[in-house]
Amino acid sequence: MSIFKDKKSLVIYFSRADENYAVGYIQKGNTEYIAEYVKEFTNADLFKVEPLVPYSKVYDKCIEEAKQRINNAPIKNKINDISKYEVIYIMTPIYWGTYAPEIETALKDLNFKGKIVRIVTTHEGSGLGEVVKDLKRICIGANIINDSIAIRGKDCIKAKNKIEQWI
Repeated sequence: MSIFKDKKSLVIYFSRADENYAVGYIQKGNTEYIAEYVKEFTNADLFKVEPLVPYSKVYDKCIEEAKQRINNAPIKNKINDISKYEVIYIMTPIYWGTYAPEIETALKDLNFKGKIVRIVTTHEGSGLGEVVKDLKRICIGANIINDSIAIRGKDCIKAKNKIEQWI
């Protein structure tokens, strides 16, 4: 039995559909599958981080747009208070070795003191990249659990059992 399964949890995630590297055009972003699996196993609340201006549906153009947003990635909605949650799951695809720029926008003003943070990345060869190190900079006061996982984008749709075991 997981010590995390019955704690009040929130999943904060970024996911992008359309043309993705190594998987082609997809109707739902790879990371969104993982977020939904965590919700299923923990009854967590979901908060999808969405860019204020949607990315291009074309992968190469999306990459160029994301590079321009690295230090300024406005989002549609922001969560302002995470005080009612014990566990925060942060999920992101890897962009240039770290999280999607919108993740930082979503997290930077939140109070993580005393929160348990668990991390999942989706990727096509970058693993966790620098995400854990970079989130330690933002999630001040959090207990970032040393069990982060990285799932290849092309494997996300069939990663339900892996997520269940991780939970």
